[in-house]
Amino acid sequence: MRSSSRRAFLKQAGAASALLLSAGGGVRAAEPGPKRPPNVVFILTDDQGYGDLGCTGNPVLKTPRIDSLRRDGAWIRRFYACPVCTPTRACLMTGRYNYRTRAIDTYLGRAMMDPAEVTLAELLRARGYRTGLFGKWHLGDNYPMRPVDKGFDESLCHKGGGICQPSEPDNKTYFDPVLSHNGKDVRAKGYCTDVFADAAVAFIEANADRPFFAYLATNAPHNPLDVADAYWKPFAEKGLDEKTARIYGMIANLDENVGKVLDTLDRLKLAEDTIVCFMTDNGPALQDGARYNAGLRDGKGSVYEGGIRVPFFARWTGHIAPGAEIAALGAHIDVLPTLLDACGFTPPDTPRLDGVSLWPHLAGTADGAPDRTLFLQWHRGDAPEPFRNAAVVTRRFKLVNGAELYDLEADPGETTDIAADHPDTVQRLRADYGAWFADVGATRGYDPPRIVLGAPQENPAVLTRQDWRNAKGWGDADNGGWEVRIAEGGDYRVTVEFPQADKDRAVRLTVAGAGAEGTLPAGETRLTLPNLVLPAADGRLEAYHETGNARRGALRVWVERVG
Repeated sequence: MRSSSRRAFLKQAGAASALLLSAGGGVRAAEPGPKRPPNVVFILTDDQGYGDLGCTGNPVLKTPRIDSLRRDGAWIRRFYACPVCTPTRACLMTGRYNYRTRAIDTYLGRAMMDPAEVTLAELLRARGYRTGLFGKWHLGDNYPMRPVDKGFDESLCHKGGGICQPSEPDNKTYFDPVLSHNGKDVRAKGYCTDVFADAAVAFIEANADRPFFAYLATNAPHNPLDVADAYWKPFAEKGLDEKTARIYGMIANLDENVGKVLDTLDRLKLAEDTIVCFMTDNGPALQDGARYNAGLRDGKGSVYEGGIRVPFFARWTGHIAPGAEIAALGAHIDVLPTLLDACGFTPPDTPRLDGVSLWPHLAGTADGAPDRTLFLQWHRGDAPEPFRNAAVVTRRFKLVNGAELYDLEADPGETTDIAADHPDTVQRLRADYGAWFADVGATRGYDPPRIVLGAPQENPAVLTRQDWRNAKGWGDADNGGWEVRIAEGGDYRVTVEFPQADKDRAVRLTVAGAGAEGTLPAGETRLTLPNLVLPAADGRLEAYHETGNARRGALRVWVERVG
């Protein structure tokens, strides 16, 4: 639908005035309006690619409930995310490039967001919203970086990057997982996506009489590809390989759960009072199966279009024209300012946002779609490197790794490098990238936030291999340590956990100039070390046993201030 048609629709619907609340809490309100701003339901899926939807042309997979958001709302046709999950989540939660936030990668201590960052949940809660997260957070498992520390009144989430990762070694399947409910471990019953959607529905029902922000962030269809046979076998019977069949089965289940949330809004007569957004966090993990990706190049981890271009749909009945297609470029950094604007609020002056509000485009009140420059980058390592797996995107051109140039208007599949034909454009985009890279890197640098031990908000604190630093990996043959801050000096009790072994092991722990030793008997996995007296200080905690000349790190460490 063209801009003029959208404006006509909005005029007929009487939706031209902005929504707002009174000022305060760090957010400035606009002119007076309705007493209640809109609810927000934001749905984010994990490793679901641009082509993993019926409405983007998938020849096998049907997603009628997600597709309904595209039919009944607006589609931002070129919307970008980071190549992997944590960076995208930091961007959409803060409206800032993730390189400003310390959340630069997905594991080994690089997936923790600086607690000084201000989240969308904090801003909305300050305006009277009830806020809930259901599913994947992946921005820090410990105080002060957990969802409950960063603006969410209610949270039911898994730790780390996935249910079966070292952040929660008790989980071996997507069924009946151990989850974190408001910072406390609980054993859930059922399939993970069902559990998260049911929790979101319960949250909506409990808060139907007040503004709410429900963030449903599924870990599906991220691997392991675990789903009931009834979902994946029909795809295998159509001739798909088992991996692809399982992925599509996970998405079919996900689509049902999106429908469950939409049906709840209808049943409670909240559909006209609720903004519903859907997006995915990056491209598809192509190693997991033969995936249709709508002709886009590459997938997850890549800065070619298949890794960073994602679907984005927004529905608000009576305010967003059904079937609208938005030409303006959009990105993860735009989510926070767009939703604040739609709800009638102006972001605080600090910290400075990188994103812009796309609400005028969604509402049909924008005149045209001005060009802009977006920057997307990710790679493994403790600090970013210039031009390594980096893209600079404008309406027409895209610079990849500082050398390759593509005309996205003529060549969306990025088949022909035209850098030799446009040296001035390459030089200009390289200069833009250089200025951006220096700017974001100067915000905080890339040292990780410290995990706080001994604070009443989380006592004991549980350290896992998810946040090891200076490690090659997080396997049983690896070793690392945690950068910590001891909030208060005093007596501490420490319990360490290792994989079971058939012989005794001498275990050592060091932290902030103190240490302890003990013997873990054969066949046992946990050992409580003698009490430690620790000072209030910053330091590095290591817990390990030695095998020959190699150290093997702990699975988990519980650190509890006692007395």
